[in-house]
Amino acid sequence: MGMERGSFAARHEFDALPLSPDIDVHCAQFSEIAALADMAHRLVPGVRIGEQELARYFTFDPQCLLTFTRNGVLVGGMAFLFLNERGHDALLLDEICLTEPDIRHLASGNEEVSATYIWAIAATGRGIAGLGKAAAHLRQPRLRSADCFAQPSTAAGRDIMKATGFEPIASFQPDLWCYERPWNRLPMRKPGAMIEAGSLADARH
Repeated sequence: MGMERGSFAARHEFDALPLSPDIDVHCAQFSEIAALADMAHRLVPGVRIGEQELARYFTFDPQCLLTFTRNGVLVGGMAFLFLNERGHDALLLDEICLTEPDIRHLASGNEEVSATYIWAIAATGRGIAGLGKAAAHLRQPRLRSADCFAQPSTAAGRDIMKATGFEPIASFQPDLWCYERPWNRLPMRKPGAMIEAGSLADARH
């Protein structure tokens, strides 16, 4: 995961990032895939996946690609791998090929998403402000229970991780960072405090 030409100084929880009115974020159209693949190659170090491969994953799950535009001009994009339980385990055990992941590790439309891997963030200028709406995309019912994972590949990408509540975790996968969704976190028990049944579930809404 990498990002170029944009700063991210403010610190926010990923799920509390502001929704910028200047940046439109939408699920990519098939006609936009070539431009997104080109942007990823230019801005994200180590990206090897091409337009055809990206189209393959887009066909499997059209929600895995987001486009960021400003006044109709492409300013960024974001790609995800929505992992099933098998893929989640493979990620932690370093048994998944992240440059060309096996479809069997991805959650189908009728399968629970166990983890969201942020495959790439590419943005120019103010495009990084689209992250707030991208986080909102991940709060839809199918995706909101899944914690988010990423491997920053640039200093700017690492800064984004630090600024949005991601933390490095112990795993066999090198340099893996995780953002635990707020509603998945166990509350800190205070002396004499009572935790009401259903409080965690309610926090999701």
